[in-house]
Amino acid sequence: MAVTVTEFGSYQGERVDQFRLSSDTGVEVDIIPFGVVVRDWRVPVAGGVRSVVLGFESFPPYLTDSPHFGALAGPVANRIAGASFELDGQRHDLRANEGKNSLHGGPDGLGRTLWQAEPDSGNTTVRFSYHAPDGTNGYPGNVDFTATYSLKGNRLRLELTGTTDKRTPINICQHQYFNLGTTPDVLDHSYQINANAYTELDAALIPTGVIRPVAGTPFDFRTPRTLRDTAGKPVPYDINLVLDQTRNPADPVATVKGPDGALTLKLWTDRPGVQLYDSVYTKVAVPGLGRRSYQHYSGFCLEDQSFPDSVHHPHFPSIIHSPEAPYSHFSQIEIA
Repeated sequence: MAVTVTEFGSYQGERVDQFRLSSDTGVEVDIIPFGVVVRDWRVPVAGGVRSVVLGFESFPPYLTDSPHFGALAGPVANRIAGASFELDGQRHDLRANEGKNSLHGGPDGLGRTLWQAEPDSGNTTVRFSYHAPDGTNGYPGNVDFTATYSLKGNRLRLELTGTTDKRTPINICQHQYFNLGTTPDVLDHSYQINANAYTELDAALIPTGVIRPVAGTPFDFRTPRTLRDTAGKPVPYDINLVLDQTRNPADPVATVKGPDGALTLKLWTDRPGVQLYDSVYTKVAVPGLGRRSYQHYSGFCLEDQSFPDSVHHPHFPSIIHSPEAPYSHFSQIEIA
């Protein structure tokens, strides 16, 4: 087990290192402090090693062409309607970056920020930290964020914290795009997600506030299924699924099996929701890892999170944190 540090690029005059976490099972995970991006993740399979995430071989495409590949999305992941919210009687205007709405913290959110990094080779861990001054991107409060990635065997664990001096919304998620197979798309993976409901969306992908049961809908993944309909056509997914809150925390909230049976992904989290995104809108102009072309349905995301646009829906689980109630969140993914 080890952490190896190499130079990967530079950003605004600062060196950007890459931290390679290596485990005793042969798994290697490469992480860079720009956006705390999981750049590559390699897992042993019969006959060799397989890269299981979407990313780039060099640093510049992360600035120009990345749809949040491997990054941390925040300080509020997903969408905020109208790029604004009211808190304690005060209106806060954010920077819109998806029409009139704010997506993943805006154009300069946590996933497009250079964090500080402290590797701990003895524990195969890297701790990233970032200080956001009051008013950064429109959000109130001086907030100190930490993101700690630890690799043990085939499990990569992420622990997130946010401490603030003012009440402020925080809802961070990992935004890794996975492909467990060897084909260009992820439509024929087998997906099982322990979610009994979903948050209904309007035409702009903003929650209406209605929580509906998944039974009888394309959002029912309680039993394993692919991302195709009964006619074999691709089904577009960009939806927040409401996880079963009575679940056993020892059980994964999602299990995805690759089409060739070589690898299975399991996700554990303490969040109330998970966004399933199947890259329906993804089309990347430059080559990715291994010179691969990333087009529609090229990867799947399981973004464990609180519900989108929670700042406008008081009946959703609250994402408002304070000095007395700091933010904490864990996410753990095993691929074997």
